Amino acid sequence: MTDSQIKYWRSLDELAQSEDFKQALDREFPEGADSVEGVDRRRFLQVMGASVGLASAASCRWEKTTLNPLAERPENRIPGVPNFYATSMELGGVAEPLVMTSYDGRPVKVEGNELHPESQGAASTHAQATILELYDPDRSTNPTEGGAARTVEQFETALGEVRALHAAKRGAGLAFLSRVTSSPAIAEAQRRLRAALPQAEWFEYEALDRDRELEGARMAFGRPVRTHFDLSKADRIACFDADILGEHPGSAKMIRAFSVRRRPEGGAYSGVNFDGEQKMNRLYAVEARHTTTGASADHRLPLRAEQVGAALAALEAALVAKGLTVPDAWGSASPSPTGSLFAEGSRARNFVNALADDLYKFRGSSVVAVGGTQPKGVHALAHRINALLGNVGKTVLYTDEPNAERTSSEESIETLVEHMNGNMVETLVVLDGNPVYDAPKGLDFGAALGRVKNSIHLGLYRNETGRVCGWHAPLAHFLESWGDALAWDGSYCVVQPLIRPIFGGRSALEVTSFFATGTWGDGQELARAGCTARLGALSDKQWQLALHDGMASGTASVPVTPTPQRVAALSYSGAQVDAATPANGALELVLHGDPCVHDGRFGNNAWLQELPEFMTKLTWDNAALMSPATADMLGVTTGDLVTLAISGRSLETVVYAMPGQAAGSVALALGYGRTGAGAVGGDSEKGVPAAGFDAYVLTGRRATGHETGLTVTATGRTYPLAMTADHHLIDATGMKERDGEWLDPSQTYPDKTIEVEGPDGKLTAVALTTPNLVRAYNKKAREGSRVAELVRSATHEEYEGYLEGVAEAGGREAVVDKLHAGHGDDVLTAQEGHGETAHGEAAHPTEGGSLDGSQHAGDDHGHAHAHYVDPNKIKRIGGPELLSLWERHSYDGHRWGMSIDLSSCVGCNACVVACQSENNIPVVGKEQVLRGREMHWLRIDRYFSGDPEAPKVVNQPVGCIQCEDAPCEQVCPVAATVHSDEGLNDMVYNRCIGTRYCSNNCPLKVRRFNYFNYHRDLKGGDRDLEKMSFNPEVTVRARGVMEKCTYCVQRIQAKKIAAKVDGRRPIADGEIVTACQQTCPADAIRFGDLADENSVVTKAHASERSYDLLKFLNIRPRTAYLARITNPNPVLVEA
Repeated sequence: MTDSQIKYWRSLDELAQSEDFKQALDREFPEGADSVEGVDRRRFLQVMGASVGLASAASCRWEKTTLNPLAERPENRIPGVPNFYATSMELGGVAEPLVMTSYDGRPVKVEGNELHPESQGAASTHAQATILELYDPDRSTNPTEGGAARTVEQFETALGEVRALHAAKRGAGLAFLSRVTSSPAIAEAQRRLRAALPQAEWFEYEALDRDRELEGARMAFGRPVRTHFDLSKADRIACFDADILGEHPGSAKMIRAFSVRRRPEGGAYSGVNFDGEQKMNRLYAVEARHTTTGASADHRLPLRAEQVGAALAALEAALVAKGLTVPDAWGSASPSPTGSLFAEGSRARNFVNALADDLYKFRGSSVVAVGGTQPKGVHALAHRINALLGNVGKTVLYTDEPNAERTSSEESIETLVEHMNGNMVETLVVLDGNPVYDAPKGLDFGAALGRVKNSIHLGLYRNETGRVCGWHAPLAHFLESWGDALAWDGSYCVVQPLIRPIFGGRSALEVTSFFATGTWGDGQELARAGCTARLGALSDKQWQLALHDGMASGTASVPVTPTPQRVAALSYSGAQVDAATPANGALELVLHGDPCVHDGRFGNNAWLQELPEFMTKLTWDNAALMSPATADMLGVTTGDLVTLAISGRSLETVVYAMPGQAAGSVALALGYGRTGAGAVGGDSEKGVPAAGFDAYVLTGRRATGHETGLTVTATGRTYPLAMTADHHLIDATGMKERDGEWLDPSQTYPDKTIEVEGPDGKLTAVALTTPNLVRAYNKKAREGSRVAELVRSATHEEYEGYLEGVAEAGGREAVVDKLHAGHGDDVLTAQEGHGETAHGEAAHPTEGGSLDGSQHAGDDHGHAHAHYVDPNKIKRIGGPELLSLWERHSYDGHRWGMSIDLSSCVGCNACVVACQSENNIPVVGKEQVLRGREMHWLRIDRYFSGDPEAPKVVNQPVGCIQCEDAPCEQVCPVAATVHSDEGLNDMVYNRCIGTRYCSNNCPLKVRRFNYFNYHRDLKGGDRDLEKMSFNPEVTVRARGVMEKCTYCVQRIQAKKIAAKVDGRRPIADGEIVTACQQTCPADAIRFGDLADENSVVTKAHASERSYDLLKFLNIRPRTAYLARITNPNPVLVEA
């Protein structure tokens, strides 16, 4: 496929122009309705009754209530002024450092901790969504015994009796099951527990564990060590089923380091560093399913998970063939796999050879990473390859695992089940877990639990496990608790409460301490005891500093140099090296964690359920992902219900034909199909259907990983999937113009001409006899026909060549002048529809004035590229000049603007949840998403290009771009959307009468309409609880009101007021930070004052990569985009 034929598409329906897709184009608005009826209404209210969205809409027009005045103001607190507190959230045994925004004692917003190197101010989607979890009315509110309500006093009395029973037997028959934790305080409480009850047992289990990674390190070094990748120093990165930019516990830091190296200008948007100090990195990915890392890769090789190890073995063999020697201490090198998969000339062989050449060239500045679901032998092999490449101590660092003695989750849960079946456990205390749901079904944990005399469950929810245990009691949320945990770098992080326990729950730390001592200890004292055990005694001042910072500085783990062990050579055969797609019955099943609901623990969080999964754009469901070719082979398509059967286990689920999925591999996310989640995720007791399908049914002895022998059987029935990929489409006319007939640059067209201005200033008609002239014709034809230009990209070679041409043509200042003069469309070529290269689209005058379209070698790879061409030298083919019907606005003060860097964005979705939390944006439920009514102000459009079996991916965040000549403002009959004196498209909610003319006239379809008002169904305690989660700085909206992105105007106003209070000081660049910008780990979003010529956003707008969306409409947006620059290997591009 030539460059000019590149086509971007958001779904297979769009690519195939299916009838459903065409019908969606013809609909001007999402389906309207006057009321929610029948089952839709009941289910919708169930969802909204447990989400902030219902509270958001319901906060308007409440009945009158009495306000009691605050007679005395608490010390260090001003009502209505937020306070900020540092804390941490532990997930999978790793702490995420956070900073909480609290209004009048209510935590309302989560941010990352800027002081911590692992966070650097970024927060994950799960952390952002914990506010909704804190105020979830489905949380457990009181203890139960056998399903009957009990008081807290009755529960604590019963707990004391259980402790006394086992204390008399030195703990015999007492067992604890908790999630994996790195908390020093809990470790100290466990030490005391072992001293008091030495025969008690402690087990830890995580469905999404890292145990294979640790077992691989044990194979390679004789002990488990933690691996760290310094991507800031990595020129070449190879990921083998490793989602280091997504699911990895240290992803926030690695995304930041990776993204900085994706900017060709470095970090300052001021031009490429030609001396080589800021060379772009290059990312390779080998994986079965699309991950965040794979989507960001320059080259991605889709292979079944069982074949990933073979690819790594082939890489080692190729490196050895290039002269690297495996020392005796490491054992013998792996033989190069044989088979059709790695035959000479095959795609996999070409990929491995090119990767080996690249890694060999960049020895000491490369990274080879393996994912947590790969076997331990593959991990050990990766350690050996990193050592051979000289990466250890440079880009690959090792530290001691904080809890190296911990038994693996697999062994721990198996041992516990064995003990329960052997009647060795009289009392089981489950601390914040749900093993009845997420333990491998091959163990039948539920049946074993039934043999235990006393079962006690503590959790945020009365979930599947809590409902079968004898006792259940509420667990305190981490925002209600004292505690601690260790971050990925091993540093000590504090967990401190922001609010008293809403439902009176106890923390896991307090319960553990109670069993150790028989008394309920003070949470802060228990946490401080853990700190002392980890770091030694701290003075009160040091402890207060740790609370203030959320961590103890200087406590990160020290790098170690482990001694290598002999690693057995890996050999592969059969299907593992066969390029053919396995037949039905021999397919591969991959079970993995979900980026939204994780292992299921966030199943009742409506923000996460309605968050479009970053690749599939699925909401409220999981699906069996398979490649289009595999789906065709099986005779199924997206939306078909099928039965998956493997090793005697079966599950009925739905198909999703996923571009880029490895042929013969079927992937299914865990965490769905809950029956004890709540009114959002599914509750059998309340008659709420489960969201999605329970993939744990297919697990054997381990929750995650891959297994072969899968059979897929069609049922003949279908299932509706709420996907947002094809929502907010441009109209049919725009699609036709975008995908019209274009000329092929590989052909010549003597009968067609283009007018080019010669040295004498006269226009000359030139026949299209060279590729450059054909590209120039296509480019100008696109401009004349108003083709939508959305996604722009170029390779690094092309971009450097373009800049060199700019320097020859008069320097970069000339380009900046052209940008300010409105010629930015000509800087980089658009690739929405039929992308061109970033340079060389047009013929250029040589020194002699001829127009030959010649090329020259201008980079270190020796690849040809055209000189820079002044875009004004080529006459526009048709189309009017970009004139405005309205008088241009003039600004005496601020001119707010934003820049979004497509090179940096990895599509992690954190910005979407941050925006939802900051702006009180409602959720609407699956039924409404199916109708295109989702309310997210910010969406991330995901575009594919190329072969559906192995496409390239581009992510593009899209919100309101705050147009200067805004089409929405011109059509509102009541002036509900107006232009501010600082350039914002403001919404006046009280004026809005809901005509939706503005939404129809918005070219990017970023406006959201409140179709319903649900406050009539919110009453009593639920209402009081829900409204605690509101951001009081943001107006909430009622039925019939349009809403959209505001550039977080509440934050702008807050900083302006603060500056005024300080004596009208100027607002510093970077002082105002939007919610999406603050949480972005890639630092892809820049915001500031365009009136300040030295601001970062002004420099970003002036970048050679900067362009406006839909510039042919002359809407003059305040949000500009920086074109995506990739760094492909020329060898693979040519192949």
